[in-house]
Parts: sequence; C-alpha cells; structure tokens
Amino acid sequence: MKNLSAHKHKAKGMRPHSGQQLALRLETRESDRPDLWHNGMMLMYQGSSVILCLDTAFQTPQLLEGRLHLSLPPGAVARQIQDAVEAWLRQEAQRVIAETLTMTAQYLNCRVPDWSLSFSAQTDWVQRHSNGSLRFNWHLVEQSPDVIRQSVDMALRRLVESPVTADLWNSIES
Repeated sequence: MKNLSAHKHKAKGMRPHSGQQLALRLETRESDRPDLWHNGMMLMYQGSSVILCLDTAFQTPQLLEGRLHLSLPPGAVARQIQDAVEAWLRQEAQRVIAETLTMTAQYLNCRVPDWSLSFSAQTDWVQRHSNGSLRFNWHLVEQSPDVIRQSVDMALRRLVESPVTADLWNSIES
C-alpha cells in the first residue's frame, strides 16, 4: 500500500519557538497521480495512517478503527476517489481546527478570530492577515494533534500578544 501523504509535502523548519519546531512550511505537492488514488490506499489523518475502504454500505464517510469508509463503488475512478477523500479531509479540517480554536481561545481568554481554510499547497500552516483573521492550510489536519494544537496556539498567542493594526500591516506590505 502506498502512503499518500508521506510524499506530498515535507515539513521545513521556519522559526523555532521555545526549542520546539512549531511553524512549518509546506513544499510543493507532487502532481496528483491517478495511480495513488485507489481502494486500500493509505492516507494521513491527524498524524496516523488511515486505510481507505470503498464501501457502498455506508451512506456518509465513516472513520472506524483506522479505516475511512467512503460510499463509493469498488470500481470508482481515481478522480472520484480523490475528490471524495479530499472533501472528507477538508470537512474534517474545518471541524478539527474550529474545535481547537475554540478550546485555545477559551484557555487564552480571547475571542475566536475570523478564520478560513487555505487550499494552496505552498502556504504556511497558518497565515495571519492584517484584519486579524487567520487562514489555515487544510492539510494541517493530516498532522498530529500536537502539531495542530501548537499551530493554533502560536497563531492565537501572536494575535493576543501583539495585535497588529491594518495601518501597520499596510505600511509593512508597501
């Protein structure tokens, strides 16, 4: 079985924080090869390998005991499989990041900022914008829960500890 996520991107260190590597950058993904998308393939989800099972017995995607059951026939073409897997991962990224943001904001006693998912393969895990909003790369959901928590924590702490005005960002970006 092939591990889909292992070849897609490698983590490169950016700025270590307290001796730990918290900020990661994605390298360009290998092109989406159709031979990688098949029943029984391995994919990464929250730092663990998950086996893809095409299974029409399930109406909605279900993650059970390390297996992602997708409601697709065994003869589904690679593009259908890729679309279904990525749709599930993006939905999970939305859920996991929202939960992590809420818990971290409560801990830091701050509000949850406006945020969205980024679908660019060449972005950092988290980008901070001049209006105080955050953009999270949806592939973050493939990383371990610790990396997800650390990425969210670092982004929120930076917003709380050093609020940046739009005027300052505009002058920096000019």
